Amino acid sequence: MKRVPVSVPWKEGLHMRPAARLVKRAMRFRSELRLRLGDNMADLRSIIAVVLLGAGCGAMLEVEASGGDENEAAEAIAAVFQDTE
Repeated sequence: MKRVPVSVPWKEGLHMRPAARLVKRAMRFRSELRLRLGDNMADLRSIIAVVLLGAGCGAMLEVEASGGDENEAAEAIAAVFQDTE
């Protein structure tokens, strides 16, 4: 399992637009992908689950990937958090 810490850069928090980018990126990989906020987990293939995490601006999250392409998948998901638009 690969884990990568990320923080939410968007001033509105993790809302629908960045959540859609995360889900679209997650669909490219075979690994199981999750986003963790404290004790809460979201499947990165479910936009509703990602938004319902309720991650505000500056929240510290962890990307978790498990599978054959876990390293590439986790880094690709983490890269979405570098785009502040």
